[in-house]
Amino acid sequence: MGIINLDHISGNPLLPEVQAAMIEAVRTNYGNPSSPHHLGDQAAEALEQARQSVARLINSASPKEIVFTSGGTESINHAIKGVAAAKREQGRHIIASNIEHNSVLKTLRRLMGFGYTVTSVPVDGDGRVNPDDIAKAITDKTILISIMHSNNEIGTIQPIEEIARIAREKKVIFHTDAVTSIGVVPIDVRKLGVDLLSFAANQFHGPAGVGGLYIRKGTSIWPLLDGGAQENNRRAGTENLISIIGMGVAAQLAAKEMGARLNHVKKLRDRLLKGLNEKIDDIYINGHPEHCLPNIVSVSISYIEGESIVLMLEEEGIAVSTRSACASGSLRASHVLSSIGRDWASAQGTLVISFGKDNTEGEIDRFLDVLVTVVQTLRNMSPLYVRAKG
Repeated sequence: MGIINLDHISGNPLLPEVQAAMIEAVRTNYGNPSSPHHLGDQAAEALEQARQSVARLINSASPKEIVFTSGGTESINHAIKGVAAAKREQGRHIIASNIEHNSVLKTLRRLMGFGYTVTSVPVDGDGRVNPDDIAKAITDKTILISIMHSNNEIGTIQPIEEIARIAREKKVIFHTDAVTSIGVVPIDVRKLGVDLLSFAANQFHGPAGVGGLYIRKGTSIWPLLDGGAQENNRRAGTENLISIIGMGVAAQLAAKEMGARLNHVKKLRDRLLKGLNEKIDDIYINGHPEHCLPNIVSVSISYIEGESIVLMLEEEGIAVSTRSACASGSLRASHVLSSIGRDWASAQGTLVISFGKDNTEGEIDRFLDVLVTVVQTLRNMSPLYVRAKG
C-alpha cells in the first residue's frame, strides 16, 4: 500500500503532463532566454508561453505583469521590500494581519529594524480580517497593505475585494499572498483589485522552487535582485527555464480543470468533516465555515498532541501535518491558532489535513478509521483525558 498524502499544502505531486514537459525541455530547451541566437530565441519563446499561461490563470491584463521568481517566499519578499524601498520617502508604515505567513511576518520584522512601523490587524474567531480595521489603521504615512488571500493553516479566505477598494481610495499599494489559493480556487486579479499578488507553482501541481509575482502596471516597486535586465528589469538573474516551463503547463491544467477539481475536493472535505464530527468527540474545526479553501481542514483534538498523532499516522502510511511546513520544528503554539483564540493545549493538538485532485474518498475513509484508533490510543495514555472524563 502506498503513502496516503494528506499534506498537499506542503507540496503537490507533479502531474504527468508537467513531468513530460520538463523532461522534454531538459533534452531540447537548454538555451538562455537572453542569448541573441537560435537557442536563446527558442528558450525565450518557451519562457513567454509559460508567462502567458500563468497570466491567463489569474486573469492578468498583460503577461508582462508576471515576474518569475524562485517561489512564494521570494515573491513575498520582493513585494514587501520592493514597495518599502520605492516608497520610503513617502512613508514607512505598513499594515498586515496577525495571521500572515512567516515570509510576511519575518520580512516585516526585518524592515522594522530599518525604521519602518507595522500595524498588525487582528482577526475574528474564524480567522477573518474586518476591512474596517484596515481602514482605521491607515495613516498618511501608510505605503503598503499586505493581507493574505487565504490562510495556509486554517484555510480562511479574506475579503480581499473590500480591502482593495479601501486601499485604492486611500492610494495605498495592496499586496496579497495567494500562494495557497492559486490553482485551488478561481483567482481574478482584475476583479480582486490588488496591485501585487504572490504565488508558487508547487501549490498547483507544478515544480517546487519556482513561483511568481503579479505586479499591476504602474505599481511603484523596486527589484529585489540587481544585475541583468531579465524579467523586464524586475528580477535579475537567468530564469529557471525548465521549472518555469513546468509551471506554465501546470497553470494551463489548473485553468482547464478548475471546476472539476473544485467539485472533487469539496466532496472530500464534506466527507472528512462529516466523519470527524461523527467519530471523534471534543474537537474544534478551525477556520471560517463558508469563506474557506475547499482543500484544507484544520482540526484541534482535545487532550492529546498533534505531533504524536502525526507520528502514529505515519506508521500507518498516512501523511498529515500540524502546521505550515515553513513553521514546523517549532515548539511554540501556532500564531494563527493563538490569534483565533485557541489556547496552547488546543493548538498543540491540531492537525492540518490538505488534499488534492489525486486523493480519493477511500483514502479519506482510511484516514478516519486510523485516526479514530490513534486518538483513542493516545487519549487512553493522557492524564488530561482521564481526569476530564473521570
